[in-house]
Amino acid sequence: MRRKDKKQLIRIIISAISLGIIVAIDKLWGFPISLTLWGFDLFPLIAYLIPYIPVGYPVLLSAGKNIAHGQVFDENFLMSLATIAALVTGEYAEAVFVMLFYQVGELFEHIAVGKSRDSIKSLLSIRADTAFVEDEDGNLDEIDCEEIKVGDIITVKSGGKIPLDGVIVEGRSSLNTVALTGESLPRAVEIGDEALSGCINEGGVLKIRVTKPFEESTVSKILALVESSAENKSKSEDFITKFARVYTPTVVILAAFLAVLPPVIICINDSGIWREWVMRAMTFLVISCPCALVISVPLSYFGGIGAASKKGILIKGSNYLDALSHCDTIVFDKTGTLTKGVFSVTEIKCGEGVDENELLSLTLASEKYSTHPIAAAIRRFGEENSYAPSPEVSEIEEISGLGVKAQYQGEILLVGNDRLMRESNIDVETVSPGVGVYVALGNRYLGSLALSDKPKDNAKTAISALFEQGIIKTVMLSGDKENEARRICEALSLNSYRAELLPSDKVSALEEIMKSSEKLCAYVGDGINDAPVLARADVGIAMGALGSDAAIEAADIVLMNDNLEKIGDAVALSKRTRSIVIQNIAFALSVKALALILGALGIVGLGIAIFADVGVAVIAILNSMRNLK
Repeated sequence: MRRKDKKQLIRIIISAISLGIIVAIDKLWGFPISLTLWGFDLFPLIAYLIPYIPVGYPVLLSAGKNIAHGQVFDENFLMSLATIAALVTGEYAEAVFVMLFYQVGELFEHIAVGKSRDSIKSLLSIRADTAFVEDEDGNLDEIDCEEIKVGDIITVKSGGKIPLDGVIVEGRSSLNTVALTGESLPRAVEIGDEALSGCINEGGVLKIRVTKPFEESTVSKILALVESSAENKSKSEDFITKFARVYTPTVVILAAFLAVLPPVIICINDSGIWREWVMRAMTFLVISCPCALVISVPLSYFGGIGAASKKGILIKGSNYLDALSHCDTIVFDKTGTLTKGVFSVTEIKCGEGVDENELLSLTLASEKYSTHPIAAAIRRFGEENSYAPSPEVSEIEEISGLGVKAQYQGEILLVGNDRLMRESNIDVETVSPGVGVYVALGNRYLGSLALSDKPKDNAKTAISALFEQGIIKTVMLSGDKENEARRICEALSLNSYRAELLPSDKVSALEEIMKSSEKLCAYVGDGINDAPVLARADVGIAMGALGSDAAIEAADIVLMNDNLEKIGDAVALSKRTRSIVIQNIAFALSVKALALILGALGIVGLGIAIFADVGVAVIAILNSMRNLK
């Protein structure tokens, strides 16, 4: 509990105890002293002001400040007007009870909001503001992170937080990434590995070459994202804000009419009638206070964002959390999202009279300079299985989109896809499933290699979980060939797929899917080459985006690790949050509507009014706090 909340609690306790003593004296013995002014006994008023002032003064002060700034119609004004009216009409105990329980509701709100903020602000502890840099004498100087430049070498001791993004140049260790990813399993790192700010060094001393300035480091961007998340309101929050602006002055005007018109119509000279209708108007004001809605709806979304951050799910605003609950279609990128993104050789077929060593030797020699992922996979396979590239291959020329052409023993060596072979009039046996790399020397077909990208281990489970969360359609977009895309789609039980798409085609494909969807559509990508599609979707979800600038900028929701199951967690959390919001709105409006009618008719008094205001607010706040877990 914050210091401010403790002070508020002390005021509540003082008010409650003093109120109990004064009510006991009043009911049992009455007040022994009489202080009359203009026929009005002031002593009870003075007595009841003792418990009223500790809880009422902050509200009256806030109302006065808001009125001075032109913000008249808020809950502080309503509570002040209602309790002052109660004091003037002689309902002293009721006036104190209303203000006392209003402060209890406020305390519950502060505690709940504090817990929500704590769950988010716990991220702030992962940022280190200083770093250690070794001087010429070998001593470690502690320097402000903002003064450290790209290329500087920093030292991170065992147990220390990594202050800036960089690459390890000395040492090996294990990094605790739980604050960034939500995953508790430490990540082993050594020389050449990336080290991101916010991780904790749990092993030996590391020396890191800084690659980004402090303001562009991963942890700084994440914190900026989280701190600005409250600026993006959901439709429900925006509705409640606009509703309160119209609702509050309306009920004040209705309460004024309720206090004045019936006595004027019935009997203007009867003070009892006036008193009765003023009490009804006061009850009407207390009941009408919209704090249950104004507090609980933003609190529900704020709690949802806080709960998500604990799981390594960063949501840029409650509007995106709310939009995710309305999604019925989720579209996935294939490589790196649904699959591991790492090709591996799964099959080797040799032509007639060709042995495997010859086939691999020529292929490795042709692909040794290529940066294509397929070429890298072939080289990795060669290293793992001790195949050596042929030294006789020369004049290597890469043909964009087709493969490689080279010279070997005076003949043309072709290594590439089936299209390259067709254009060279060479018949091949098509590889399926997977991606085929075909090899020919002169006009003679030597053989082929089949490479495949495997689905992630938890991909099928994650897709099944989405269907359980109410997602009715899952689609995969891929640049791969038809047979490979179909294989992955069938393996993961997706509804449909689009294959052989260029990056620009993905946006058009997504727009077609969005038009056919009854509700909203989310897109899940790796956040680097999918930035345009992430930005175009109703909800863009970047996964495995730890340290990816493109993901943090383009996506609405950022999953800080590569776990597909986090998507289901995010959908479940969004639906749970919206359910709590709807519960709070329906409960508050229904209770208030009934109480307003009964209060205007004089059937219920301030006791029910207090419940309809503070009681409903407390229940709504407690319901919202469930979202923190």
